[in-house]
Amino acid sequence: MKTKLLILSICSLLLINCSNNDDNDSQPTLPPITQTGENTFGAYVNGNLLIPRDGTGTIMGPDSGMSFVAGGIPPQITYNEIKVHDYKSGNGGLLDIHIINLHENGEGIFTLNESNCEGNVDAYPTLNIRCRWWDESSQQFKWFCSIEGEGSLSITRYDFDNQIVSGTFYCKAVNSNDASEIIEITEGRFDINWGTLPYTSFN
Repeated sequence: MKTKLLILSICSLLLINCSNNDDNDSQPTLPPITQTGENTFGAYVNGNLLIPRDGTGTIMGPDSGMSFVAGGIPPQITYNEIKVHDYKSGNGGLLDIHIINLHENGEGIFTLNESNCEGNVDAYPTLNIRCRWWDESSQQFKWFCSIEGEGSLSITRYDFDNQIVSGTFYCKAVNSNDASEIIEITEGRFDINWGTLPYTSFN
């Protein structure tokens, strides 16, 4: 009887261990569309998943997978940017959504404009997207800039008091060095609480 109990106990421990290993090895997935400040982001870049994932950091500080920045001096905010970086996949995935007049415009559907593939103050003062991706065949990073009128951003919730901005987006983007190469960014979604975002980990 004791032998049977011992064997059952060992089997149970092995099953629990296997289950935990499966959880740790699970593949990243596109997060659901929410509007509750969950601090999530996801999109497909030409069919490849991009989500924020933290890096190991440097002496300059941590490598955060996502940030929400504001340009200007409050209350005169000239732009906001959602900045996403996947430090873990090896694809160098990076995507910035440059938004103007967020507070004034609030919720709605907005057409994306041409990007110059720059960020922050160097970006065009319009609503635009830039994306960087590692290209295996050429062994180099490629930058892609949103094309005028070829995409949209839907702000589904803008709640200044609770510090929440949520939305969905899609666009076509052109290689900054080769106008013949166009990619599609699809199923984009984000749900940000900019008050808690700096304290959120993206593993």
